[in-house]
Amino acid sequence: MADPGAAGGPTNTFVEGDNLDVLRTLPPASVDVVYVDPPYNTGNDFAYRDKHGTGRDRHRAWTEMMRPRLEAAREALAPTGAFFCSIDDNEVAHLRLLCDEVFGERHFVAQVVVNLNPKGRQLGSFFATSHEYLLVYARDESRCVLDASSESLVVEADFPLVDGDGRRYRHLPLRNTNKKFNPATAGTLHFAVWGDPESGRVDTDPFPGAVEIKPVFGDGTPAVWRWSAPRIEARADDLVCRRIRGQLGERVDVFQKDWLHEGRRKKLKTIWLAEEIGSTDTAVAELKSLIGPVFESPKPTGLVRRILECFPDDARVLDFFAGSGTTGHATALANAGDGGRRTCLSVNSAEPTRAGSNADLAGYPTVSAITVARLERVAQTVGGGLRVLRAQ
Repeated sequence: MADPGAAGGPTNTFVEGDNLDVLRTLPPASVDVVYVDPPYNTGNDFAYRDKHGTGRDRHRAWTEMMRPRLEAAREALAPTGAFFCSIDDNEVAHLRLLCDEVFGERHFVAQVVVNLNPKGRQLGSFFATSHEYLLVYARDESRCVLDASSESLVVEADFPLVDGDGRRYRHLPLRNTNKKFNPATAGTLHFAVWGDPESGRVDTDPFPGAVEIKPVFGDGTPAVWRWSAPRIEARADDLVCRRIRGQLGERVDVFQKDWLHEGRRKKLKTIWLAEEIGSTDTAVAELKSLIGPVFESPKPTGLVRRILECFPDDARVLDFFAGSGTTGHATALANAGDGGRRTCLSVNSAEPTRAGSNADLAGYPTVSAITVARLERVAQTVGGGLRVLRAQ
């Protein structure tokens, strides 16, 4: 099997074959990001078979199907990489336990709630479900380069103040607001500074008009600064002294000027909304615009692009449950957007599409035929190229 990140290759490589067989041919540490959207084991009639086992055995059968694939994916992941898996309530508990075994509990990163159906599914017996999950595990949490933040979440309105040179900023307390950090746990950060609330000037040494300021919590108990004394001296222009009114009355405190700048990022929350990443409806529309309405529940490219945004722009991406080809599509879009050199290896079997399904009626005899058709259209419309291989 070709290295998924081979220099000079196309953005997208597709392999038709059993994903376990393909995974076992990948060189160790040859990919940086794994995203998969496996069968949810719901028993629904989609373009593909979404059922493993029957009755009480179905969860065990599904887990036994997933285990060797996750183990092989772990071996293919670089030590700095991470694994992402979409899932719903039907198997999330079993998948979480399985991933704890395969990747190790300490490498668990997050269980993200993904709002893919903001209207809610109205046909259920009780609640109108509007979410799925995204489980995230690091290959090695101490070395993982995942940056769980995004430029798209940064908005100008969050920076309401304007400096004399036109730069926008906001005030953040220089005091550490987390009570776990206090003089008993971080004693070197509890010291006095001097500030003038009239001019705003802050210094580590006394100066005319200045008052002594020590960090305190709102209730008056001792706190610590977030910056060391040398850092305060070096960045005094980024600090300002102000009078504030707290729960104990007026006092003087120190604030950091937190600047809005190009490339600024904001930490991702563990709830991802449809208006940010797209929904199942927008995903269906994306696929329809390329090859028709041939897949019932594809993922939106915005979901995968948010994942890719957390990694360097030359990441090697793997999706071994490629489905309709969303991951390869998202990779090409990400490269087109920022000039990156990401590559994506997608794997799908030649599983027959269900007789009478939209895919079957549209002339796609196998699920892999859908993947190839989409990635061919992506290569034509977005760029990046496509290589199609068939596993031996």
